[in-house]
Amino acid sequence: MNYKKWLLKNTASLEGKTVAISGATGGLGRELCRYFCQLSASLILIDRNAKRSASLREQLLAEKPDAQIKSYILDLEDASAARKTAAALLCEDIDYLVLNAGAYKIPRHKCENGFDNVFNINFVSPYILARALLPKISERGGRVVAVGSIAHNYSRIDVADVDFSTRRASSKAYGNAKRYLMYSLWGLEEYSSSVAIAHPGIAVTNITAHFPKPLYALMKYPMKLIFMKPRKACLSILLSLFEDTEQNEWIGPRVFDVWGLPKKKKLKTCSKEEAEQISKIAKEIYLK
Repeated sequence: MNYKKWLLKNTASLEGKTVAISGATGGLGRELCRYFCQLSASLILIDRNAKRSASLREQLLAEKPDAQIKSYILDLEDASAARKTAAALLCEDIDYLVLNAGAYKIPRHKCENGFDNVFNINFVSPYILARALLPKISERGGRVVAVGSIAHNYSRIDVADVDFSTRRASSKAYGNAKRYLMYSLWGLEEYSSSVAIAHPGIAVTNITAHFPKPLYALMKYPMKLIFMKPRKACLSILLSLFEDTEQNEWIGPRVFDVWGLPKKKKLKTCSKEEAEQISKIAKEIYLK
């Protein structure tokens, strides 16, 4: 694939713009940061690992010495820390916030706010960042881009078990959190033009490395042949900075929502009543 040609056709210069991205040091995050630097954006790396963040910064500066790059350390399990980081980020002139960080199959536990850690990482903390920064980003003509997932359609919300802490299946807990993130942001109607949802399809990243180590060792290389590389998978997320979308419309791989170059698609995976309920619960969580 000719990536340079694709970029010329589908993106524009981000010179003078600032992009903040969570999960910056992951497989998709690293490739997105490289694209942002190529497009001359200033970068704010939001990541939980200070050493990996510093290492990524060094790599990016080696590739583009004049790049402007800052780092904020944030563990998305900690919702109170997310509020503090959001307050600090309000002092930055951010044009685009990319909610890329996520966690799939990890050891589960309750966090200080009472919610499951998978729910906090994939929904609560990203939603806090988005709600806090959206007014300013909208004023600057920017956009919040959230990374969704086809897993959002694996289940329906349960008001008696909001965070799916009683569900042990990783696909259920992860999908429920992504469902909340996607439809809660779409529910912010006053900022609907400043919100976009993207999904990368299936790519070989840390999230796909959740199988037992012996099994993953056998699967890793066949997976690399079958699934998209992060460099291609993250194009859906990148395009979402530039392509306008409407309510319940996301950008993702064109072939079965799994492979291929990005394409806009209308979603019919959530009823109006459920979407309103998600929005209500999300706002209650944020106000707490």
